[in-house]
Amino acid sequence: MHRREILEELCVYQRRWEGESDTVQRFIDFVSSNVECFERRLKTGHVTGSAWVANREGTHVLLTHHRKLNRWLQLGGHADGNSDVARVAFREAREESGLRNIEILSEDIFDIDIHRIPERGEEPEHHHFDIRFSMQAVDSDLYIVSSESHALRWIYLEELHQFTNDESLLRMARKWKADRDRDLSPTPPLVRARKRRFG
Repeated sequence: MHRREILEELCVYQRRWEGESDTVQRFIDFVSSNVECFERRLKTGHVTGSAWVANREGTHVLLTHHRKLNRWLQLGGHADGNSDVARVAFREAREESGLRNIEILSEDIFDIDIHRIPERGEEPEHHHFDIRFSMQAVDSDLYIVSSESHALRWIYLEELHQFTNDESLLRMARKWKADRDRDLSPTPPLVRARKRRFG
């Protein structure tokens, strides 16, 4: 997914989520004006990829208690030059969770967020322009805590507010539950025509 493709996907997302239009436009402006938007060396900010990883039943989300930021967050990380942000999110989800069998449920952007990362050491304050994709553990829910986390935990969606007041996480939970509730078929939640499975 190159800059042009991301911009196209952001425009689709903007039409779907009109209430987030200001944030999407800010994201579009950033990608449009920064050729190196996928590179961590762009000091003002960079595109990152994250994963909303649900369990097989769709009732819990896997979050990390992030070691550097000391907060419960979704899995994800830097693109490091890779413009295929869905693959970035998938890679980070596997590396941070140890889950070997994860399915990305849609190539459509699930959520976006722009958040400030505080100054740390020689790294100046900057922003992460985060693109999130919905994913699901296909079989085992057993995870392995990586060096980037204090802990991992499957959190029941109805109890998410007990772990975080981060609006972007609560927003993703609302989107997930709304999509899950609309899915009346016997197939797994949110399975769509544009799903991908990476090896």
